[in-house]
Amino acid sequence: MSFRTAPLAVIHDRDKETLLTPELRSEIDRHVAKYPPEWKQSAVMPALTLVQDYNGGWLTRDLMDQVAAYLDMPEVAVYEVATFYAMYDLEPVGRHKICVCNSISCMLGGAEALLEHIEKRHGVAPGETSKDGKFTLKEFECLGACRHAPVVMVDKEYHECVTQDGIDKIISKLD
Repeated sequence: MSFRTAPLAVIHDRDKETLLTPELRSEIDRHVAKYPPEWKQSAVMPALTLVQDYNGGWLTRDLMDQVAAYLDMPEVAVYEVATFYAMYDLEPVGRHKICVCNSISCMLGGAEALLEHIEKRHGVAPGETSKDGKFTLKEFECLGACRHAPVVMVDKEYHECVTQDGIDKIISKLD
């Protein structure tokens, strides 16, 4: 007897053909196809990532509800994922996201000093967006590149062994 059972399907009143855009549905379907049909909810993370990217870097409640309806899962389950993982934003963000790793390796390698430097030099604390809307600064639990600490991810590009001068150069090149 297996203790692992498929999640229960959820009845939504929405017509799946009107949810999201056809392009987003197609991309989400590519991820859903990687799982057995009864486990399509497993595609919730890539679905949220796609929808967030489409929406300018953040998720609205309506968009999360649409993902829930499309994947036949409870809305609260989608909210749990979106609020647990640091890669999702539930408020508008700047044109770019700068994520500074705050794992122990990165902190020992100078990430804390980087954060302080950004705050003083650029007037943005973690969780805030620059006054010009250029970037949002985030602390990120682990970017998985401990060997090259401190690590910073700008949008989806990793920068390793980042110094204070290095972060200034990175920020100066953002549009």
